[in-house]
Amino acid sequence: MVIPDMRETKIKLLIVGFSLLAFRDCNVFAEDRIGFELRADYFGKYIWRGQNISDDPVFQPSISACYKGLTASIWGNLELTNINGNSGDFSEVDYSLDYSAALPGMEGVGYSVGSIYYDFPGTATKDTTEVYWGLSFDLPANPSITVYHDVDEAKGTYISLAVAHNVEKVAELVPDVPVGMEVGASLGWGSGSYNKYYWGTDQSKINDLTLSASFPMEIGGWTVAPNLNYVTLLSDDIRDTDAYGTDSDFFFAGVSFSKKF
Repeated sequence: MVIPDMRETKIKLLIVGFSLLAFRDCNVFAEDRIGFELRADYFGKYIWRGQNISDDPVFQPSISACYKGLTASIWGNLELTNINGNSGDFSEVDYSLDYSAALPGMEGVGYSVGSIYYDFPGTATKDTTEVYWGLSFDLPANPSITVYHDVDEAKGTYISLAVAHNVEKVAELVPDVPVGMEVGASLGWGSGSYNKYYWGTDQSKINDLTLSASFPMEIGGWTVAPNLNYVTLLSDDIRDTDAYGTDSDFFFAGVSFSKKF
C-alpha cells in the first residue's frame, strides 16, 4: 500500500500493507544480491481503505530494498494542494518490513508476514503500528487474504480479500512497446474496535470495495502504468459517519513509474 519528510524523522524499520503485493516481487532479483525498487505514483485522490485522506492530487514516492524474501520499504504521501493545510509537505510516511516466501509443504501457496509503522508529520493524527500476515494462492484470479492488526492506537483488525489478473499485452503504444493490463479488486472488513477508531462506529462491518485497472508499459528502462481506480463504502453505518467527508464513492486516475535495479 520515500525519503523521510522535511522535519525530524526517526528511522523506524519496524514495519507494508497495500505494498504487500509489491513485496512479493522480491523473487525477481537474484538470490545472492540485494535488489532495489524506486517508485513514484501520482493520483488524483488518496483513498485508503475507503477513507478519503485527500480529495486532491497527491504524489507518493517510495523506495524498497529486498534480499532473499525480506523487504524493507519507506513510502510517503506528499500533498500537492492545500486542501489539508499541508501543501508541499509529507503528511504520511510509512516504514515497513516484510518477509514473503512459499509456504512449506503446500505447493502454490505463498505467505507474507510483516509490520508497518505509520508516521503522520505535521498532522493531528497519532502515529500507529500494524502487524500483518497474508496468504496468496497460485490459482485463477490469484486470490489472496491479508490480516492487519493495529497493536498501537486503534487496537483493531482489518482484513483484505483480493483478486488480480494480468494480461501481458493488450495493445502496442508504438512498435515493440507492448501495453499490458492488470486488473484487481479488493474487499475490506473492519472489526468493531478498528471501525470505532477510524469511523466512530463500534460495529464490525464489510467496509469498502476497491476496483482498479492499470496499463503498464516499458519506456526508457522504467515501467510506466496509467491507472483507473474506483472505491466505494459498502456499509450504511460507515457511509453515515461522514468521518472523511460526505462522499462514499470515489473514481480517480493516476500514473505510476517504477524501476528495479
